[in-house]
Amino acid sequence: MLKKIVAFSIISIISLLVFSCKDDVLPKPSSYLRLDYPEAKYVNFENECPFTFEMNSDAVIKKDKNCGLTITYPKMKATIYLTYKPVTKNINELLRDAQKLTFEHVIKADDILEQPYLNSDKKVYGMFYQVEGNAATNSQFYATDSTRHFVTGSVYFYAKPNYDSIMPAASYVKNDMQRLMETLKWK
Repeated sequence: MLKKIVAFSIISIISLLVFSCKDDVLPKPSSYLRLDYPEAKYVNFENECPFTFEMNSDAVIKKDKNCGLTITYPKMKATIYLTYKPVTKNINELLRDAQKLTFEHVIKADDILEQPYLNSDKKVYGMFYQVEGNAATNSQFYATDSTRHFVTGSVYFYAKPNYDSIMPAASYVKNDMQRLMETLKWK
């Protein structure tokens, strides 16, 4: 009888050791959805407005009144709003309004980076603003020839501003907006 108890105990211990050797279960770390966007292909945009530029071929453009344009990115729920105003001895007022629009986001922004833009050959001068943080807009710009034309642009997302979650889309649209500004030509 003692031999049976010892044999049963040894078999039980070996069985426990063999069947209990599994990997520890660890909780999965939280993560974000990975967003990949296609490489941008740019096309020239022209209409009766006094300026032209290159835009992403995946975006949809719609003309508003007075040469205002909306460029939408349906897959990203983003829109670039462009506004055109003629310069009629009011360049200081237009510059002040464009800068005021950007710095209204200072309350929610972590930082506002300014990048001056100067293209003497095409007579396009301006400023590109990158707004970091949970502000309503992540990128804005203005461009002018300082005598006849003034264009402003800003991007808005149709989502609650959470900079971390919209960062890939914001970066993609920011690059398109910079390309738009850098290819801007006056007619």
